[in-house]
Amino acid sequence: MSSGYQPMYAPGPTPYYAEPYDPPADPPPSGGYGYDAKSPYEGERFRPKKRVNDPLFLIFFVLQFAGFVVLSAISVNEWVKSGGLGGGIGSGDTGTSVTLNYHTVILLLLVTAAALVLSTIYLILTRTFTRMIMHFTLILSIALNIGICVYYWTTKYWSGAIIFTAIALLSIFAYFGYRSRIPLASLLLQVVMDVAKHHWSVYTVAFIALIVQSAFSVWYTFTVISIYAKWTPGNPTCGHGSSCSSGKVAGLIFYATFSYIWTSQVIGNVALATLAGGPFGCWYYFGPRDDGMMPRHPALSSFIRASTLSLGSIAFGSLIVTLLELLRLLLNVLRNNANADGQPIEACLAMCAECFVGCIEGLVEYFNRYAYIEIALYGKPYLQAAQDTWRMIKDRGIDALINDSLVGMTLTWGAYAIGLLCSLFAYLYLRYTHPSYNADGQYTAPVVLFAFLIGVQCMMTLSSAIEAGVSTIFVGLGEDPQVLAIRAPQLFTLVASTYPQVVQGVPRV
Repeated sequence: MSSGYQPMYAPGPTPYYAEPYDPPADPPPSGGYGYDAKSPYEGERFRPKKRVNDPLFLIFFVLQFAGFVVLSAISVNEWVKSGGLGGGIGSGDTGTSVTLNYHTVILLLLVTAAALVLSTIYLILTRTFTRMIMHFTLILSIALNIGICVYYWTTKYWSGAIIFTAIALLSIFAYFGYRSRIPLASLLLQVVMDVAKHHWSVYTVAFIALIVQSAFSVWYTFTVISIYAKWTPGNPTCGHGSSCSSGKVAGLIFYATFSYIWTSQVIGNVALATLAGGPFGCWYYFGPRDDGMMPRHPALSSFIRASTLSLGSIAFGSLIVTLLELLRLLLNVLRNNANADGQPIEACLAMCAECFVGCIEGLVEYFNRYAYIEIALYGKPYLQAAQDTWRMIKDRGIDALINDSLVGMTLTWGAYAIGLLCSLFAYLYLRYTHPSYNADGQYTAPVVLFAFLIGVQCMMTLSSAIEAGVSTIFVGLGEDPQVLAIRAPQLFTLVASTYPQVVQGVPRV
């Protein structure tokens, strides 16, 4: 924790993070966002209408999840009856050489456990440290990228070596470019951590979401392996009346992955909306719990709204990101195939397209986070929340502040680092245990990809708790910036000096 920040969140009328803020005697001018004093319940805030928003997307989400349940039940049941086709932890030559077996199931279960442990450690580190964690995650990502690209060069995995070399250089440039912006992001993180310290529901929601996500990852793992086992041509279970083909396996795996990504997105975004409309939003608009103005059980009431009336809106926004993620994964497969066929030009084009789609996906996820906060606070449909978010960004000029949020970047790098560790573990496990089904390395890419997805999804679900607090402060700045001058004067002063357009019109002493 930096020496200039001394949080004092003791019982009393208002927590303060610097010298007390003395409001001027004259009332602030009215007009625009946040110029006049507003009620916490302004515009149906925290008291939305009792209506189900975006019902068509809610129905679509429920139907696709029901389809995943049916598919999983059929494939896993048949897979269990066949004994899982042999294989075990550390074993290589047991089982069939046709398709995946228990060896890979145990491997991905170990990956899920590792992702759970690494994500928990990351939460503890983030809770304990502030500025240091930002430097640490950026430097760790650089070290991981360099280490992996060196390993791929030595093992002559040329396409992976070229890609990770470019990623390593990009991460180095990103660190030096964002280093000067760490103080503001560090103070934001400190404020969020200090608020979370007095609202244990933040950690309760984060851990529940993480456990649910981990359990769903395990379920997805069993489903994918059982699909391979049941419908791969030449597999013994094909004699039980099932129609087996490689196309069928690819289609079912695609559907299962689509359902996994979409449902995982919804899990993380429900947690984000719960925290934004619960402890963080209530802290910003009502003040500390000791003031007696905060509603009782804010996290519970916010979760009920997010998981019922607003679930369709959250599913709508999550579907957009899911489709972009699937497109990026398809481009990744095309790049790998082109590289394997010795077509470097096609591989480079696919890699460029993959990076372009990844950038768009990141921007959509970034924008959606603020739309989900509008949904959590006001109960708006997704399109209305997106329009209001964009209008607030333009009217208040906080686009620079949003784009400068190093907190989100740090957490994303952390998820990326955990995903890399999980995928590297899976790669090494396959390389040194030599399972029969992977004698020619044909299953290395999908197994490593599944491990990476599991690690990233677990960490992103956990980090949504921290991002919810930071993003809620940003939304509060866009609507009522003068409130932050009371809640966290030092942060308000730093924001005002860095981005004066954000707090323009707010009186200062």
